[in-house]
Amino acid sequence: MDPTDAVLAVRIAEGDVDAFERLVRRYSDGVFGMALRMLGDRAEAEDVVQDVFITAWRRSGELAEPAALRTWLFQVARRYCLIVLRRRRTRRTDPMGALPEHRPAVGAAAVPDPQRNAEAGAGVVALGRALAHLPTRQRDVWLLAEVDGLSCIEIGHRVGAGEQAVRGRLSRARATLAYRMRAWR
Repeated sequence: MDPTDAVLAVRIAEGDVDAFERLVRRYSDGVFGMALRMLGDRAEAEDVVQDVFITAWRRSGELAEPAALRTWLFQVARRYCLIVLRRRRTRRTDPMGALPEHRPAVGAAAVPDPQRNAEAGAGVVALGRALAHLPTRQRDVWLLAEVDGLSCIEIGHRVGAGEQAVRGRLSRARATLAYRMRAWR
């Protein structure tokens, strides 16, 4: 049976390398996915994952609530992503958008459709631009709700806001994105 997050946090604080490896296996994909969605850059997302787990190794003993290890990890990841995004603003460079990979449906013939790929790629780029124009708090809430499928209560725990504040941010983000993406309907 896998140990709970609380047990892992205590063991990691005591220097248990096996517990740390379990933690990394358990949450690295989720942390990477969140960082990739926030940053849109694979290399930067991988760096954030490393930073998050280094922080977890060094600071897990400081957790007031060891059972909240998962939430804490994602809060740390979010903070590191925000640092990366702030650095980007000061460098004044825009990351290049990448076209999505074409993956045929199971059982479908693997015949590439250049027009469909171009449209999908343009749609992804347009959504990326629309998300980039959202205020950070709205973008974070939208990604957690729409991509990760979290409830407003779970999102509130992750971003440090009340359920009503999350609902308001999510509503504003959806309205803004609907307006900016109206050409893609």
